[in-house]
Amino acid sequence: MTQRKPTPTYTAEFRTRGVRLFKKNRADYASDNAAYRAISSKLGCSPDSLRAWCRQAERDAGERTGLTSEEKARLKALDRENRELRQAKEILKKASAYFAQAELDRPFKR
Repeated sequence: MTQRKPTPTYTAEFRTRGVRLFKKNRADYASDNAAYRAISSKLGCSPDSLRAWCRQAERDAGERTGLTSEEKARLKALDRENRELRQAKEILKKASAYFAQAELDRPFKR
């Protein structure tokens, strides 16, 4: 079985620098793809990573439709909270059923 290479994590400063370089030097290239390839090779990241960072920066600036970074973080937090609440509800439901059954199994007193 072959193992996948771990995906490198880049700092926010590094991503911001990449976006800034793209915006500054875009006019020097024939297309966006050529600019992504050239600039990403200088930075040492993949062109797709640089493209994603640029698009997210455009969303954050309101230049492109879609969720901003803040909205994504809030949605992620809400999903996490929702998952935790569902787990807690399931635990309480099972505990309630367990104690209800124990109450039924207890001998009746006269």
